Amino acid sequence: MSTPNLGSFGVFGHYEQFRAFAPQQFRDIEALGYGALWAGGSPPAELDWVGPILAATETLQLATGIVNIWTAAAGPVAESFHRIEKEYPGRFLLGIGVGHPEAHTEYKKPYDALTEYLDELDRYGVPKDRRVVAALGPQVLKLSARRSAGAHPYLTTPEHTAQARELVGPDAFIAPEHKVVLTTDAAKAREVGRKALAVYLGLANYVNNWKRLGFTDADVATPGSDALVDAVVAHGAGEDVAARLKQHLEAGANHVPVQVLTAPDKLVPALTELAGPLGLR
Repeated sequence: MSTPNLGSFGVFGHYEQFRAFAPQQFRDIEALGYGALWAGGSPPAELDWVGPILAATETLQLATGIVNIWTAAAGPVAESFHRIEKEYPGRFLLGIGVGHPEAHTEYKKPYDALTEYLDELDRYGVPKDRRVVAALGPQVLKLSARRSAGAHPYLTTPEHTAQARELVGPDAFIAPEHKVVLTTDAAKAREVGRKALAVYLGLANYVNNWKRLGFTDADVATPGSDALVDAVVAHGAGEDVAARLKQHLEAGANHVPVQVLTAPDKLVPALTELAGPLGLR
């Protein structure tokens, strides 16, 4: 099984945000050297917005981060995968995950549900090496390595990446998302970071994962301690942020999707500021 090759860094955003972008914005991101777009927000199974993005670019890849197994059935998702693969061979990576119990009333036995969904993807012919699984805890991390190309952790740290690498072995793909605020004003950065983290501080899977990493009850209590915010939201000048992101690679990540917490019209300028320190240009 081949490992996805998306380059060292990608760009994470909400799929609705990407739907609203002009083609030139995608070409600019590609020209800067970012290897992939990661589209979050639990997009519907049709994935009809993926084709225009790939059509506007030449080498940029697109990954879902993630398609939610509770809201997008495996059959239609597989149909979308095969359609995109036929039109743009090798440029689409299917990321799937179970979401979190607080958001879906039908959420139950997530590990079993995820296994069944992967079984369905197998039946519909979605290749193991062209899908990844959102994974935080040890059991799902191990599952991601057995049943897909690897893991797409979210809101984690380089320490988590190192632990994940130990669990999944040397060959699995690991792509941890990391949030960024490009400012040297720490108070402002933490304000932006806390706004982005607010919903996750009430979600058990993220809170439990942070506790496994050594954060205390006080750290994960709303609105989140400075230590927690600083750990999962990199801030500072471009060089400082790039150094933090590179720690994931040093810890064993293959690729880091970067989520810049800024207005959509300021995303490309921010990515431009980061490209040099990241070694992309």
